[in-house]
Amino acid sequence: MTAPRCILVTGASRGLGAALAERFAAPGVTLRLVARGAEGLAATAARCTARGAQAETAAIDVRDAAAMSARIQAWEAALPFDTIIANAGISRGTDPDGVSEGLEGATAQVAVNLLGAMHAIEPLLPAFRERRAGRIALVASVAAYRGLPDAPGYAASKAGLRVYGEGLRAALGPRGIAVTVVLPGFFDSAMGARWQGRRPLAMGLDRAADVTHAAILRGARRCAFPWPLAALLRVLDALPAGASDWLVRRMRFRIAPEA
Repeated sequence: MTAPRCILVTGASRGLGAALAERFAAPGVTLRLVARGAEGLAATAARCTARGAQAETAAIDVRDAAAMSARIQAWEAALPFDTIIANAGISRGTDPDGVSEGLEGATAQVAVNLLGAMHAIEPLLPAFRERRAGRIALVASVAAYRGLPDAPGYAASKAGLRVYGEGLRAALGPRGIAVTVVLPGFFDSAMGARWQGRRPLAMGLDRAADVTHAAILRGARRCAFPWPLAALLRVLDALPAGASDWLVRRMRFRIAPEA
């Protein structure tokens, strides 16, 4: 596959999205960066242009399907995309009893983490199919492998994203479109800092971005890291439900509420 030249990145104002944008930034590359925070977007764009890329930004909430479609279609008409990185994501803390994220928290996570990715990808699928080329990367989480008692809404949103991406991969692969489902574990980020208790095999943001960047470039079908944590959660899912529930309760992957 040819190197990406025109790339859409959502959630690009900070964290993994910003780090990925910088890794793809190079002379001759156009980056279209989307996030809610204009200030963070501007900072990411400045770092990308310093590397020789052209960076365009749009401060849009990925939950706004109409705004996303309009902006993406306008960009596509000006210069066609060849790569989509659906990275935008949020997490919510549990209630005081640690039982759920509440209705607003659970549905917000699904709206951003799952529907937001669809709002970025679906407007470009007809053009990708017509060209029989393109890359799509969806940033889910190892939480997609097993429902977490302290973050059921978060795990559900990421599980939905994983399955959506794998469905796209099976459908689009024969049409020349590479789909990479990324399933990271713990890494340094504002979201990761809110996880309470143990953070097994946590890695730095730069390492997480390097692994993800390499996976997208080589057209990997799935990129789950660190692999021991991904493997553990897959084993937990394969166990009898009672045993799996008993073990996962002791892992305590609780997310603290946002400040």
